[in-house]
Amino acid sequence: MQPIDIDKLMELRKQKTDLAVINVLPSERFRRRHIPNSQKIPLGASDFAEQVEKAAGGRDRPVVVYCASEDCDASPKAAANLESAGFTDVYDFTGGMEAWQEAGRPVQAGWSPED
Repeated sequence: MQPIDIDKLMELRKQKTDLAVINVLPSERFRRRHIPNSQKIPLGASDFAEQVEKAAGGRDRPVVVYCASEDCDASPKAAANLESAGFTDVYDFTGGMEAWQEAGRPVQAGWSPED
């Protein structure tokens, strides 16, 4: 797992067109606000790794996980979970939604297609 900040996340989004960005918080938090084009896969899902694999297109594909803020421990746990499940290119966006918004980046709100 590689911890990354907002600058590295922006760089990855430009470099890796196959990058999966995953919000690991519960659905209601995702509905309030999330990074555009990110997907909702709550860490608490019983098939978390399988859902991420499907979203990313494989366990060897680049995946960024994020949660609410630097104080939130969901994304480091999610990253560790994915590495234990055999994912090879995992990033933890440590600042989460708080850092994203503080950087003035756009935010989406609303339901995801699966809801």
